[in-house]
Amino acid sequence: MEWILLASAIIAIGFSALLGSFFIKGTFNFLTKKTKGNTERFSSQSKPIYGGILFYSVFLIASLIYYFSPLNTPEDSNMFIALMITVGISFFMGLADDLMNTPPLFKFIVQFVCAFVLIKTGVVITISPLPWVNYTITVLWIVGIMNSINMLDNMDAITSSISLTIIIPCVLMQIINGECNIDTMVMVTVAGAILGFLLYNWAPAKMYMGDNGSQFLGILLAYIGIKYFWNGIQITDEINYAYNAKQFIMVALAFIVPLSDTTTVTINRLLKGKSPFVGGRDHTTHYLYYRGLTVRKVGAVLLSLNLIGVCLSQVIMYCTDLNYGVVYALAAYPVIVFALLYINTKVTKQK
Repeated sequence: MEWILLASAIIAIGFSALLGSFFIKGTFNFLTKKTKGNTERFSSQSKPIYGGILFYSVFLIASLIYYFSPLNTPEDSNMFIALMITVGISFFMGLADDLMNTPPLFKFIVQFVCAFVLIKTGVVITISPLPWVNYTITVLWIVGIMNSINMLDNMDAITSSISLTIIIPCVLMQIINGECNIDTMVMVTVAGAILGFLLYNWAPAKMYMGDNGSQFLGILLAYIGIKYFWNGIQITDEINYAYNAKQFIMVALAFIVPLSDTTTVTINRLLKGKSPFVGGRDHTTHYLYYRGLTVRKVGAVLLSLNLIGVCLSQVIMYCTDLNYGVVYALAAYPVIVFALLYINTKVTKQK
């Protein structure tokens, strides 16, 4: 099956790169980065925001390849339906926001719908023997990550590169373990699409992903987070429900950059009496730039921090003989990263 995945990845990279070139060279004016009074980016906001269209187009191609490939099994039908529905409505919700600047309530409603669909198809975080607790945490996770990824998309190549650090290790471990399924196909092709997009998104960016791209990646990463991090370790003893620190530490490690950025921005804005949902130049990315790093270096630093976190989470997942002393020692990493990023927003002057 590896040849199918390899061919899919190559097709995804090539198609994404070619489609991106077509959009950049064409005279398309219907979808450019909408101008906001608070200006979230450092570079010009007249750039096209076709990233999500690249991702979603490749996702549809991946779905067709999967449907007609030997990887297609009846056991994957629920997951296939869940991905098709949630990814589709997330993309179009983001596209509508890019075109019409929809109110936050509209986004939240769609995000709750996505959470409902995933829960109904069995994609649920398992941390408690009480279903309502699992459902509540699942909804909070999905809505939270979708908004976190959207908020992180404030500087060239940040969100796209961070997404790769989460997706690619999951793909590699699935291939190594011989667990090729619909998730593998989607992750392989979306990773390829992101690589093709990065040709135009790495600083200085020629193209942005827009909300249509960040909402697409948001729901996909929320789904991956549930299946391969929250539920990456099977809980067989009910006494360990809600006490399994490994679940929380793995998630904190794998999503350290988006979680740190969202938490930092939320705290700082609430302390100033501002809404966390109003954009601004007060993200951890911006403060690293104010510290003196170039946009490219900011991307490289955050990519490295998140990649290290994901690798450490894989150590916890697959080294089953780790004692909790080692696990808690690894938990120091996300705490230190968050502390450093947060402190930097306090000691660095905003420009």
